[in-house]
Amino acid sequence: MEGRVFTYGGLVADACRILHAIEQAALQATEQSVLSGRVRLIALEPGNHPLFAAAFIAATSGGNCAALIDPHLPDSTRQRMKEKLRPEIVIRADGDLLYLDVPSTRQTHSLDAFDGSSPIRIGDGAEPFLVVFTSGSTGEPKAIIRDRQSWRLSLEIGQNFFGIGQETTTYAPGPLAHGLALYALVESLAAGAEFIGARHFEPRQALDIVHGAKVKRLVLVPTMLRRLCDEAEGAQVICVEKITVAGAKLTPADRSAAARSFPAAEVIEYYGASELGFITVNGAHGHHSPTAVGKAFPRVRLAILDDRGNSLPPGATGTIFVQSALISDGYIVGGDNVGFRRHGRLATVGDLGFLDEDGTLHLLGRAGGMVLSGGNNIYPSEVESAIMAAAGVQSVLVFGLDHPDLGSELVAVVQPNDDRFEREALQRHLADALPRYKHPRKVWLCREMPMTASGKIAAGQLRQWIAEENGALERLF
Repeated sequence: MEGRVFTYGGLVADACRILHAIEQAALQATEQSVLSGRVRLIALEPGNHPLFAAAFIAATSGGNCAALIDPHLPDSTRQRMKEKLRPEIVIRADGDLLYLDVPSTRQTHSLDAFDGSSPIRIGDGAEPFLVVFTSGSTGEPKAIIRDRQSWRLSLEIGQNFFGIGQETTTYAPGPLAHGLALYALVESLAAGAEFIGARHFEPRQALDIVHGAKVKRLVLVPTMLRRLCDEAEGAQVICVEKITVAGAKLTPADRSAAARSFPAAEVIEYYGASELGFITVNGAHGHHSPTAVGKAFPRVRLAILDDRGNSLPPGATGTIFVQSALISDGYIVGGDNVGFRRHGRLATVGDLGFLDEDGTLHLLGRAGGMVLSGGNNIYPSEVESAIMAAAGVQSVLVFGLDHPDLGSELVAVVQPNDDRFEREALQRHLADALPRYKHPRKVWLCREMPMTASGKIAAGQLRQWIAEENGALERLF
């Protein structure tokens, strides 16, 4: 991380030192967390600091539970998250230094103020060990809690399925406070392999790291993969053998670009949710239509149910439910009765889709994200997939805006990737790909999409730009 290299022995030593500091600082805490004393709750807020891995190991040692908070979130949002969790300890970074805050007493200690070491303990499988956040329908983060056994089983299945061994050097440049990069770190540690992260993603630097370290596996979101391929400029990176992608769907153009830049790599994308774990995987020989997200992950069963909980036949659209040992324990704070819910042994986050005869899952969107325009139900993800297949499109976001007559009107913000993009070509493409009522009524061009720390398009920022008629957007039609 950032040029610092840790052996496994050094990682253990740092983790034991941080655990000792946690235990000493926690003696000063005067209030229990939202977990009511079941385990000690430590909020991890250092971002991709070189000591993140050691801090994570210490904060998830037996008797502890780590809550991951992205330091790139607005201060007010992070403060509300901590107020809801009431952690005994908060670990944060200030430059190169780590600090331990005790919120209940408002005391702060530098990590270097503690001298000592405590042994890492293996926790019981049923013990809660991790809290991660996902956005609710209102955008307010919701806290999801997991027990150790669900991740232990997931790591066991994933190591075999993804073929991760000690020789698998993984590069995952995303934020470690989010599931994709965090899981890549943990599965690398579980396999005894090398993991390389980055505080910030910069394509040129990333390619230099891949070449220099002879990285065998990339784990990233589609926007990062696109930028790597663009930066490669036709050069072939032959050391990469696997590319794992999640967070959004790859387009055919993405797969073609990856095949040119990383000709030896097998590209696997998976669809999952923080609440449910892995759901489906899609490899080179799977269906790559705009809505297909692959077949069920090993030991996962899929079901499509209607509003009454009845199973639907292949081809019929309904709510996607999952039966799996990888399912979380649900929300501890911030639940809004829209996302995660159970139906017997099945669980869902409200995503909508259908199954093919051969078991391929097609994802159409989330019930809360559906746009009702002029009496028509429109799923933005379907329209996004169609637009991404048009020539000259780098990325796109589709959503609804309030409209006095229609209820909502469908709009899109498109980022072109070269001079090949033409308004008329996009309109012809939409006419061939979608019925008229699914065409965006307004489209803006954005030469550089605003991005979140996790590499996704910042939807809130785009909505604000539209409202204030920001010059970063160019009205196309």
